[in-house]
Amino acid sequence: MEVRRHLAPGAVTIFLALGSNLGDRRANLGKALQLLGERLSVERVSSLYETEPVGFEEQPPFLNAVLRATTEIGPFQLLSLVKGIEVALGRMPSFANAPRPIDIDILFYGDLVIEAPQLGIPHPRLEERAFVLIPLAEIAPELVHPLSGRTIEDLMKNRRRGGVRKIGKLG
Repeated sequence: MEVRRHLAPGAVTIFLALGSNLGDRRANLGKALQLLGERLSVERVSSLYETEPVGFEEQPPFLNAVLRATTEIGPFQLLSLVKGIEVALGRMPSFANAPRPIDIDILFYGDLVIEAPQLGIPHPRLEERAFVLIPLAEIAPELVHPLSGRTIEDLMKNRRRGGVRKIGKLG
Protein backbone atom coordinates (compact mmCIF):
# COMPACT_ATOMS: atom_id res chain seq x y z
CA MET A 1 0.00 0.00 0.00
CA GLU A 2 1.22 3.44 -0.89
CA VAL A 3 0.01 6.55 0.93
CA ARG A 4 1.35 10.00 0.11
CA ARG A 5 0.18 12.91 2.23
CA HIS A 6 0.53 16.62 1.56
CA LEU A 7 -2.08 17.93 3.98
CA ALA A 8 -2.02 19.99 7.13
CA PRO A 9 -3.75 18.33 10.08
CA GLY A 10 -7.41 19.16 10.64
CA ALA A 11 -10.36 19.22 8.31
CA VAL A 12 -9.83 17.86 4.80
CA THR A 13 -11.87 18.68 1.70
CA ILE A 14 -13.27 15.57 0.07
CA PHE A 15 -15.35 14.85 -3.01
CA LEU A 16 -17.79 11.95 -3.21
CA ALA A 17 -19.78 10.61 -6.17
CA LEU A 18 -23.33 9.37 -5.52
CA GLY A 19 -25.34 7.16 -7.85
CA SER A 20 -28.60 5.20 -7.80
CA ASN A 21 -30.55 3.19 -10.36
CA LEU A 22 -32.91 1.01 -8.31
CA GLY A 23 -36.05 2.04 -6.45
CA ASP A 24 -36.78 5.72 -5.89
CA ARG A 25 -33.45 6.99 -7.18
CA ARG A 26 -33.93 10.60 -6.03
CA ALA A 27 -35.03 9.50 -2.54
CA ASN A 28 -32.07 7.10 -2.30
CA LEU A 29 -29.65 9.92 -3.10
CA GLY A 30 -31.43 12.25 -0.68
CA LYS A 31 -31.22 9.70 2.15
CA ALA A 32 -27.52 9.07 1.40
CA LEU A 33 -26.88 12.83 1.49
CA GLN A 34 -28.73 13.10 4.81
CA LEU A 35 -26.71 10.25 6.35
CA LEU A 36 -23.43 11.65 5.03
CA GLY A 37 -24.37 15.05 6.49
CA GLU A 38 -24.54 13.49 9.95
CA ARG A 39 -20.78 12.75 9.82
CA LEU A 40 -19.42 15.20 7.25
CA SER A 41 -19.77 18.94 6.69
CA VAL A 42 -21.41 18.93 3.25
CA GLU A 43 -20.56 22.20 1.52
CA ARG A 44 -21.86 21.83 -2.02
CA VAL A 45 -23.86 19.34 -4.09
CA SER A 46 -23.95 19.28 -7.87
CA SER A 47 -27.07 19.11 -9.97
CA LEU A 48 -28.58 15.70 -10.61
CA TYR A 49 -27.66 13.98 -13.84
CA GLU A 50 -29.41 11.04 -15.44
CA THR A 51 -26.85 8.76 -17.03
CA GLU A 52 -26.69 5.63 -19.09
CA PRO A 53 -25.24 2.61 -17.25
CA VAL A 54 -21.57 1.75 -17.85
CA GLY A 55 -20.22 -1.79 -18.08
CA PHE A 56 -23.41 -3.81 -17.67
CA GLU A 57 -25.86 -1.99 -19.94
CA GLU A 58 -29.01 -4.09 -19.36
CA GLN A 59 -30.21 -2.07 -16.37
CA PRO A 60 -32.10 1.15 -15.61
CA PRO A 61 -30.41 4.54 -16.00
CA PHE A 62 -28.65 6.11 -13.02
CA LEU A 63 -29.13 9.37 -11.22
CA ASN A 64 -25.72 10.78 -10.31
CA ALA A 65 -24.39 13.72 -8.31
CA VAL A 66 -21.11 14.80 -6.74
CA LEU A 67 -20.66 16.51 -3.40
CA ARG A 68 -17.90 18.48 -1.71
CA ALA A 69 -17.54 18.16 2.04
CA THR A 70 -14.98 18.52 4.80
CA THR A 71 -14.15 15.93 7.38
CA GLU A 72 -11.66 15.11 10.08
CA ILE A 73 -12.09 11.34 9.76
CA GLY A 74 -9.38 9.43 7.95
CA PRO A 75 -9.74 7.98 4.45
CA PHE A 76 -10.23 4.39 5.60
CA GLN A 77 -12.81 5.53 8.18
CA LEU A 78 -14.52 7.42 5.37
CA LEU A 79 -14.56 4.24 3.28
CA SER A 80 -16.20 2.37 6.19
CA LEU A 81 -18.74 5.16 6.55
CA VAL A 82 -19.79 5.16 2.89
CA LYS A 83 -19.92 1.35 2.70
CA GLY A 84 -22.08 1.30 5.85
CA ILE A 85 -24.47 3.82 4.30
CA GLU A 86 -24.68 1.73 1.14
CA VAL A 87 -25.63 -1.36 3.18
CA ALA A 88 -28.13 0.65 5.28
CA LEU A 89 -29.82 1.81 2.07
CA GLY A 90 -30.15 -1.71 0.70
CA ARG A 91 -27.07 -2.33 -1.40
CA MET A 92 -26.32 -6.04 -1.58
CA PRO A 93 -23.13 -7.74 -2.76
CA SER A 94 -23.35 -8.48 -6.49
CA PHE A 95 -21.33 -8.48 -9.69
CA ALA A 96 -19.32 -5.53 -11.01
CA ASN A 97 -21.47 -2.71 -12.43
CA ALA A 98 -24.67 -4.36 -11.18
CA PRO A 99 -27.86 -2.34 -10.58
CA ARG A 100 -27.92 -0.82 -7.08
CA PRO A 101 -30.05 1.43 -4.92
CA ILE A 102 -26.98 3.46 -3.92
CA ASP A 103 -23.34 3.74 -4.84
CA ILE A 104 -20.96 6.12 -3.05
CA ASP A 105 -17.40 6.51 -4.32
CA ILE A 106 -14.58 8.53 -2.77
CA LEU A 107 -13.19 10.64 -5.59
CA PHE A 108 -10.68 12.82 -3.72
CA TYR A 109 -9.51 13.15 -0.12
CA GLY A 110 -7.58 16.43 -0.14
CA ASP A 111 -4.57 15.77 -2.34
CA LEU A 112 -3.92 12.40 -0.72
CA VAL A 113 -2.87 9.52 -2.96
CA ILE A 114 -3.65 5.98 -1.78
CA GLU A 115 -3.09 2.79 -3.72
CA ALA A 116 -4.43 -0.06 -1.59
CA PRO A 117 -6.44 -3.17 -2.53
CA GLN A 118 -9.57 -1.83 -0.83
CA LEU A 119 -9.17 1.86 -1.65
CA GLY A 120 -7.76 3.96 -4.47
CA ILE A 121 -7.61 7.72 -4.06
CA PRO A 122 -8.01 9.59 -6.33
CA HIS A 123 -10.68 7.24 -7.70
CA PRO A 124 -8.80 5.16 -10.28
CA ARG A 125 -11.46 5.41 -13.04
CA LEU A 126 -12.44 9.04 -12.45
CA GLU A 127 -10.89 10.36 -15.68
CA GLU A 128 -12.83 7.81 -17.78
CA ARG A 129 -16.27 8.64 -16.39
CA ALA A 130 -18.23 11.54 -17.85
CA PHE A 131 -21.01 10.84 -15.32
CA VAL A 132 -18.52 11.80 -12.59
CA LEU A 133 -16.48 14.47 -14.38
CA ILE A 134 -19.50 16.51 -15.53
CA PRO A 135 -21.05 17.03 -12.05
CA LEU A 136 -17.56 17.43 -10.55
CA ALA A 137 -16.72 20.13 -13.10
CA GLU A 138 -19.95 21.90 -12.15
CA ILE A 139 -18.87 22.35 -8.51
CA ALA A 140 -15.05 22.25 -8.72
CA PRO A 141 -13.73 23.04 -12.22
CA GLU A 142 -10.37 24.28 -10.89
CA LEU A 143 -9.75 21.24 -8.66
CA VAL A 144 -6.38 19.73 -9.56
CA HIS A 145 -5.99 15.97 -9.89
CA PRO A 146 -2.99 15.17 -7.66
CA LEU A 147 -1.53 12.57 -10.05
CA SER A 148 -2.01 14.16 -13.47
CA GLY A 149 -1.69 17.78 -12.30
CA ARG A 150 -4.63 18.66 -14.58
CA THR A 151 -7.75 20.54 -13.50
CA ILE A 152 -11.16 18.88 -13.71
CA GLU A 153 -12.08 21.44 -16.35
CA ASP A 154 -9.04 20.38 -18.39
CA LEU A 155 -9.92 16.69 -17.95
CA MET A 156 -13.34 17.49 -19.43
CA LYS A 157 -11.85 18.85 -22.66
CA ASN A 158 -12.39 16.45 -25.53
CA ARG A 159 -14.45 14.20 -23.23
CA ARG A 160 -17.53 12.59 -24.76
CA ARG A 161 -20.54 13.92 -22.85
CA GLY A 162 -23.16 11.66 -24.41
CA GLY A 163 -25.43 9.73 -22.11
CA VAL A 164 -25.24 12.34 -19.31
CA ARG A 165 -28.22 14.68 -19.00
CA LYS A 166 -28.78 17.34 -16.31
CA ILE A 167 -32.24 16.95 -14.78
CA GLY A 168 -32.31 19.37 -11.84
CA LYS A 169 -31.33 19.63 -8.20
CA LEU A 170 -31.38 16.99 -5.49
CA GLY A 171 -33.25 19.13 -2.97
